[in-house]
Amino acid sequence: QKEKTALDNDTVGTYRQPAAYRVQREMQTEEHFQAYFERKLSSTLGGALQIPRENRQLQCSFSWGRFRKITLKMFPVLNWLFSYRFREWFLRDLHAGLSVGMFQIPQGLLGVWLTRLPLPNINGFLSAFCCSMTYVIFGTSHHISVGSFSILNVVVTNILKSLNFNQTLSSNGSLDNFSDPAFMKDYMEALTLTASITLLTGIIQLLLGCFCLGFVTTYVPKTLIDAYLTAAALHVIVSQFTFIFDVMLDFYKGPLDIFYNLFHFFLALPKANATSILLFLLSMVAQRLNTSIMITYKHSPIAFPMELLLIITVTILSNRIHLHAESSSAVVSMIPQRFLPPTPLDLSNLSKIILHAFSLAIVSYFLLVFVGERYASLHNYNIASNQELIAVGLCNICSSFFKSFVVSCAIPGTVIQEKTGGRTQLAAAIGASMMLVIALKLGHFFQMIPNGILAAIVVFNVLPFLEKFLDIPILWRRDKYHFVIWLVTFAAVLCLGLDVGLAIAMGFTFFIITIRSHRMKMVVLGQIPNMNIYRSLSVYRAAREIEGIKIFQCCSSISFANMNHFKTYLLHKMDVKAVPLDESEMRALISLNLSDTAVERKDLKCSCVCDPPLPPPRIPYTEKLVKRCHADSDSSSSSVNLVHWSKYGDKLSSRTLLVGAADAQRASPGFNTGCRTERNEDEGRGACPSPGSAIDNSSVQLDRLEQPMYLPRPVHTIILDFSMVQFVDLIGSELLRQIIHMFHNIGVTVLIAGCHSSVIADFEKNDFFDSCVTKEMFFLTLHDAVLAALDKHQKPDELEPTVEEFAEEPLAEQQKVEYLA
Repeated sequence: QKEKTALDNDTVGTYRQPAAYRVQREMQTEEHFQAYFERKLSSTLGGALQIPRENRQLQCSFSWGRFRKITLKMFPVLNWLFSYRFREWFLRDLHAGLSVGMFQIPQGLLGVWLTRLPLPNINGFLSAFCCSMTYVIFGTSHHISVGSFSILNVVVTNILKSLNFNQTLSSNGSLDNFSDPAFMKDYMEALTLTASITLLTGIIQLLLGCFCLGFVTTYVPKTLIDAYLTAAALHVIVSQFTFIFDVMLDFYKGPLDIFYNLFHFFLALPKANATSILLFLLSMVAQRLNTSIMITYKHSPIAFPMELLLIITVTILSNRIHLHAESSSAVVSMIPQRFLPPTPLDLSNLSKIILHAFSLAIVSYFLLVFVGERYASLHNYNIASNQELIAVGLCNICSSFFKSFVVSCAIPGTVIQEKTGGRTQLAAAIGASMMLVIALKLGHFFQMIPNGILAAIVVFNVLPFLEKFLDIPILWRRDKYHFVIWLVTFAAVLCLGLDVGLAIAMGFTFFIITIRSHRMKMVVLGQIPNMNIYRSLSVYRAAREIEGIKIFQCCSSISFANMNHFKTYLLHKMDVKAVPLDESEMRALISLNLSDTAVERKDLKCSCVCDPPLPPPRIPYTEKLVKRCHADSDSSSSSVNLVHWSKYGDKLSSRTLLVGAADAQRASPGFNTGCRTERNEDEGRGACPSPGSAIDNSSVQLDRLEQPMYLPRPVHTIILDFSMVQFVDLIGSELLRQIIHMFHNIGVTVLIAGCHSSVIADFEKNDFFDSCVTKEMFFLTLHDAVLAALDKHQKPDELEPTVEEFAEEPLAEQQKVEYLA
């Protein structure tokens, strides 16, 4: 603490002057730089990848390191199994596994109420066990609990209705007679079709994973994930109203289905069971009080297992006392409790279910990855999106063998596993094993649990996802784009469902990303006095525009989408407009670009048809620039000696270039003072170097006593700063070349500075360069381009020859770094 206080006092009390550097080198163009420093052409820069002809035999070798890497990638369970901290993590995983396993038992019994398709208990529990163990082996998330998702089950039920399969559970909760042969036939066909949908969903996910298409999730922003999970949580809460009110309704599936179902639930409130509602509220209160109870183990907080205690307590009470609330016992007792073996895939309705299976595959995968990404970011680890696709595909294939439904992330089980301290998938393995053993031996005891208690556990554990509503004001203040993405995603998923809403949200997000990445932003730059630094004229008051030079900085990549805006902005700032060439000008332009043999003008020319056809003439531009019809008086009438420079190696003379600067007295306060203090020492030399000046022998001087007045000169050079341009596509390069030609025709030179080597390679591949547009117009830095423009267009009468050589002066109490080129 004392050292920190001393350091703060030292930082506040003393002022360290910034380090200064002097650079003495020649002005560098791309042509000179590539030739002098021997540029290498690689495959990424447009060069052909040269493969030696000798060593072309196919060689096979075995590497233990690569084998280990592939094995760990295929079986992620080995990553945490070999590094498992038994003393620190086992009690946590055991605690989480007991809570999750105990919750999965009654949750599996409730699936029949929503799906209206009763499945034998042994099939349901074996499916849940196999899916959990499959994800333990192949999954990469440490907290995901795999199981059935109520919304997906309802989707499958609606698919069966659309295919004219009769529902087996009537509205009042009673079952038809299983002894009826016609009913049993319809029942088995429905289960077979359900298994076919689940198997096809798993196969689609597995194929997508084998083709490495899980990378799509890398383009999904966190905003979309939060909004999607928030809307999905609301869908889950509405689906639990059946158990809360003990009212059995037909779930509507389609646009605005959540509002349709809410409306019918409110209409059915007079028929609701008051005991079930009371048990639901008491359970919610107990779980809310549980948030104030915390267990600390190994200096880490763990939630009290209220769900485990609640299920055990209610199980005992419900078996002793009749609570007058609906439970799963009435339905489960009528289902034939025998194992239904796997049956062959039903391909008769393949054309009708393939699209539904693909939709289920996408929703099941994205739901699992979104929840996995949420908890991975909370606990600082990463999940492999492609491996998750393979894992959930294998889980659905296993589920189809037991005629079960499509599985995904069980959100309540995942929340319970995370908040009760689970660290690895060992918690899921413990929970699945305990669930299978207890359900097969003691499952009949859990059939008496009121449905309202389980609904309270589900609703309470999805409420944390609704906390993302608090992020909406923050998104509005920080980023309007992500704010719009959040609202569109939430509205689409809430109103149109998890499948259609996801498609709309993904499409809208890609649209926003495309618009944002291709939105052209141009900035006019000026020079900071005494420095070789250029900043925006609209942001920095000290920035001054150089007379005769316009500097534009392009802050985005150039493509066909924004090139017209780039051209319009450039012509507007230059106060010119583009006019199409007439026919005579076009003919003259084409004749100049024909080959030497075609230059001779002949009315008739004969040639052999065997000769290859001549390439079409290359037209450099199709428009010409003319002055606009209005007068601007915004240009400055004063000029000042801004850049003092001398050619590298010139021992005879140095020159001072007159560079425009309006209202020089309002420049940064430091350099005026510096010029006054050193005026007497530098009087014979006429230069005023400052600590921040870059000595490529360019510096700034402001002498108030010597300010010659000149008339403003027209712009002779345009400099485009491409330091922020990542790529230029084919259409963009063609339009850029035409712009350079059009300005060249009116006597304005266009220079490009700071262009990345990959952009230069794109220009080379796009045949950008010609006799007019050469690499001599490309400069390494913006300051090189400015000095080159001033050197070319400075008038002879504006030169001030000096006798003394511009010598470097030592700077007192400053660090000096000298680079010589």
